[in-house]
Amino acid sequence: MRVILKSEVTNLGDAGDIVNVKPGYGRNFLIPRGLAIPATEGSIHQVEHQKRVADAIRRKNLAQAKELQARLEGTAISIRRETGEDDRLFGAVTNRDVADALSAEGIEVDRRAIQIDEPIKNIGLFTVPVRLHRDVTASVRVYVIRA
Repeated sequence: MRVILKSEVTNLGDAGDIVNVKPGYGRNFLIPRGLAIPATEGSIHQVEHQKRVADAIRRKNLAQAKELQARLEGTAISIRRETGEDDRLFGAVTNRDVADALSAEGIEVDRRAIQIDEPIKNIGLFTVPVRLHRDVTASVRVYVIRA
């Protein structure tokens, strides 16, 4: 029996794959649980069309991410904070602060895409990675200065 997988099934395949399975496994397990649909001629064409549309969207998103990466690579932002002894900050600079500073520069980035491992607690220059796409990561220079 041929079925089209709707989601990843361990040891069988990924979503969109057309696989051969034993009739009982397909009819009694995969199809009732919504993991697969029968591979008819119409459903195969429909899945191929969905793959083409998803691929076009993926290419468009990748192009937008690369364009944004070029803008971010040339951007340096400064964040002013109050400091105490030894140039330690009162509080910390987080990904939300970096996102707000980028927004003030006219660059909109989701704060969850900004990858600061630990909050910044000192003044200085820091390079902060921003993950724009699965394959595209940009680096932003962040200057933390005394207020």
